[in-house]
Amino acid sequence: MMSSKALGKSTSAVEITHISKNGVWLLAYDKELFMAYKDFPWFKDAPVGKILNVKELHRGHFYWPDLDVDLTVEIIEHPERFPLKAKYT
Repeated sequence: MMSSKALGKSTSAVEITHISKNGVWLLAYDKELFMAYKDFPWFKDAPVGKILNVKELHRGHFYWPDLDVDLTVEIIEHPERFPLKAKYT
């Protein structure tokens, strides 16, 4: 039986799994998080490549460098608690 060490290091614990007309789905640690465009307008008209380029700064804190957007799991799960601080243009 092969140990998990022999399989190598995981390259990503976070990825975009779906982009639709309504929003974006982010998979992180076997949990899928939905980001509706009404709550996360930065993604609505962004090119797919910029949406897919997501980094995890530390567990549960995600950053899209091409869009200069950073979000946490809490913000994604409860956008009503975090009204937009800047206007999207």
